[in-house]
Amino acid sequence: MTAETRGGHKDGRKLSRRDFLRYTAVGGSAALFLAACAPAAAPTGGAPAAAPAVGEAPAAEAPKRGGVMVWLGHQEVAGLSPDDAGPDVQAVLINNIHNPLLYYNEYNELELVLAESYEVAEDGLTYTFKLKQGVKFHDGSDFTAKDVKYTWDYYRNPEHGAVRAGLFTGVGEIETPDDYTVVVKMDSVNAASLVNWASFPIVQSTYHAEVGESVYRTAPIGTGAYKLKEWRAAEYTELEAFDDHFRGRPYIDVIRLEVVPEPSVRTIALQTGDAHSSVWPLLVEDSLSFADDPNYTLLRTLGNSIKHFPLNNSVPQLSDKRVRQAMLHALDREKIIADLWRGAATVAHSNIPPTSFYYDPTVKKYPYDVEKARALLDEAGWVPGSDGVRVKDGVRLSFTMTTITGDQARRPIAEFAQQAFKEIGVEVQLAEAPVASILEGLRAGTLESSIFNWTYNSGALEPDPFATLHSKGGNNFNQFKNEEMDRLIEAGLQIVDPNERKKIYDQIQAIFVEEVPCLYLQYDEWINVFSNRVKGLPQNPKSSTVFYYRAHEWWLEG
Repeated sequence: MTAETRGGHKDGRKLSRRDFLRYTAVGGSAALFLAACAPAAAPTGGAPAAAPAVGEAPAAEAPKRGGVMVWLGHQEVAGLSPDDAGPDVQAVLINNIHNPLLYYNEYNELELVLAESYEVAEDGLTYTFKLKQGVKFHDGSDFTAKDVKYTWDYYRNPEHGAVRAGLFTGVGEIETPDDYTVVVKMDSVNAASLVNWASFPIVQSTYHAEVGESVYRTAPIGTGAYKLKEWRAAEYTELEAFDDHFRGRPYIDVIRLEVVPEPSVRTIALQTGDAHSSVWPLLVEDSLSFADDPNYTLLRTLGNSIKHFPLNNSVPQLSDKRVRQAMLHALDREKIIADLWRGAATVAHSNIPPTSFYYDPTVKKYPYDVEKARALLDEAGWVPGSDGVRVKDGVRLSFTMTTITGDQARRPIAEFAQQAFKEIGVEVQLAEAPVASILEGLRAGTLESSIFNWTYNSGALEPDPFATLHSKGGNNFNQFKNEEMDRLIEAGLQIVDPNERKKIYDQIQAIFVEEVPCLYLQYDEWINVFSNRVKGLPQNPKSSTVFYYRAHEWWLEG
């Protein structure tokens, strides 16, 4: 595959709407999205679902066994439990150690993994999964229905405080009539079921119950093609091939993910051959520097995650939506993309990416307008002080933005914003901290702001934003609480028909852009660089990151 198989722009110019559509199944028709989004598309009674064909197969080559494949990540690996799968660097390891019953792969196709088949009742209130037999966990024990029930029951139990508990909205009773059948009785319809809880990785139930979640995060046991060999959170994690994996032993012996925060150092490691890929993309200009080199392959997709500034809506200086609106108007997002991201992104106007069937292009926009920003702050009662920083009721309009330690890619955007906000009388202090500390602080409401990429839906096919925008969401980084938003999110999960659902998500987007719970910047083009020694890579994937879950199909040449 050549460097330009994705049809991206080598000169870094801005991607048009037409370019975006070329990257997605929506580009000719919305039919694929409509079918994939609704559980009703799964079989209802009658014959169970068969696994659909996976996307275009790579050219036939003789796979080779052996070797160590080195990946690079930009952050520490804080944990390896399924509940830690939010950050991409952790997710790629977790999903090579564990397997779900099914998932949506890099072609946005539903693929059966631990499930042999599934059926969904016509009313959407009963899911029946038939499990594959003969599957082993890394400790040699058999995978059975009890492991599925235990996993789903544990992580949906509010007493356990799982970050991803919201994925299980609507789940009632989970029954196991035999060792290889799981029946889920829903209390209410959840149209995101297959994307969310049915795709949740399964743990070895007996072991997890014995050691507990805190230990399990450091020493997991799954059914995945690779098992944990060594874990040093801030340095590296090594996985080794699992000989008894049900899909066959993987070709590569060891996957080693090295933690390298600095993108420039990751670039050098790829140039020297010390690494085979960077899970977290390099600086755009560095990624594009590999485009014409035949020794590398670039997989180019468009991300579903928003590059954004989370804002703690509970602190006084950020609690008024007019302040948040003003800051969004004060940011020249087109300039950020052009000057700091080489044009490989598009301005975000919603929590849902423009490639989604559910995106509403008519939502309220926030063009760059400094005078409008100042007028909003005046209206909100924030008066410029002697040093230029606005004050109200004795509170300075000042907050701290904590960037990820060593994040050379997004730190310049934070510095750009710091200067832009100074022009309207808002003071921003910059600090640094590890990713795990930032996520913990935002979830707990002890941090004021940060900058990173995150999905404010459930991926390419599913618009549900429960985790990030519901007041009880496990990743409600903005401490955002809005009763109407909560009601709509809950209602949206109970509607299966995509056209009817869209009416709900149009309203959700309208609230999102009016309240501006975070400062949403852009949707990036995702460029993952691979050494051409890595063979078996997917052809023309439509979704990033998830192709790393297929590492058991890759091999190293030479």
